[in-house]
Amino acid sequence: MYAVILAGGGGTRLWPLSRRARPKPFLPLTGEESLFQRTVTRVAPLVGEAGIYVVTDEAQLEAVRKQAPPLPDDQLLGEPFGRNTAAAVALAALAVERPGDEVMAVLPADHMVTDEDGFRRALGTAAEAAADGSFVTLGITASGPETGYGYIVGAAEDGQSAARRVARFVEKPQREQAEALLADPAGAWWNAGIFVWRRDALLDGLQRHAPDILEPLRQGLTAGTPLAEIYGDLRATSIDYALLEPASLEGRVKVLPVDVGWSDLGSWSALHAQLAEQAPTERRVVAIGRLEDLESEDVLVHSTSGRLVVTVGLRGTIIVDTPDVLLVCDVDRAQDVRRIVDQLAAAKETDHL
Repeated sequence: MYAVILAGGGGTRLWPLSRRARPKPFLPLTGEESLFQRTVTRVAPLVGEAGIYVVTDEAQLEAVRKQAPPLPDDQLLGEPFGRNTAAAVALAALAVERPGDEVMAVLPADHMVTDEDGFRRALGTAAEAAADGSFVTLGITASGPETGYGYIVGAAEDGQSAARRVARFVEKPQREQAEALLADPAGAWWNAGIFVWRRDALLDGLQRHAPDILEPLRQGLTAGTPLAEIYGDLRATSIDYALLEPASLEGRVKVLPVDVGWSDLGSWSALHAQLAEQAPTERRVVAIGRLEDLESEDVLVHSTSGRLVVTVGLRGTIIVDTPDVLLVCDVDRAQDVRRIVDQLAAAKETDHL
């Protein structure tokens, strides 16, 4: 088995800490290590350093080198610009020379997992399920009807296998639909975007369902065409849409349910919930940086400015203090931070992006 870590994305919901020049995977959100560093550390005992490959934006290659110095340059793939995960996975499938029947695990660089031993065991079980050419995805045991995640819906069937066939995928449902999915006896799980498959099965699946992505990359790499020229014409889409959804209609996709303390830390409210669970306090006031608080509740302060932040009597508030931007946000509106980023981009406030 080898691992392909996808270290891309802008993480706009974690602005102003996450910026174009330093996106979410490379930030130390929960401790001294960045999410990317933690991901490398998490999979290394399973695949070894020689089995870890990283796909990232060319502009982030230096950050990858600094944060994962044991990885040589021939294990780092730089994309000229993002075309979503289908292109990134196809590039790794073609550019990384491994045996066709070897199992590849694909995982994002910006997730948090508290049960890392359990996570590695799950990848091992998924690899066994993928040995027959199936595409296996990890399904996260849902703690509630979250509307910010996609869902994997199982197929009703008998059997003793830990991995079961996938019936369909549902993208970010409304709350009522999410509740109905979780009540379905066939089972439904959060889609974490973590996949396990044989390299030859992946190439075959992409040839069947996304030849417009695979073939330009194959021909261009063979001809030595610069990636920037190849990527310019590639369809921008996720591996879920390009491969997993059509393959599930053929009965070729399996889901392995797991409960490993997973979070994508996709918003400031999600980070607050995670940190408050890790280090519970009486009033759920969590601070990274200098804070002096008086009688507040449900507050996250994340400060990198070096200033002392003082809070008095706040309720449900996110405060992010960086050297050039101060964000104050209602915890229930944390998902809307991306809208502010869009407004700044439209106003050409590039210094703050």
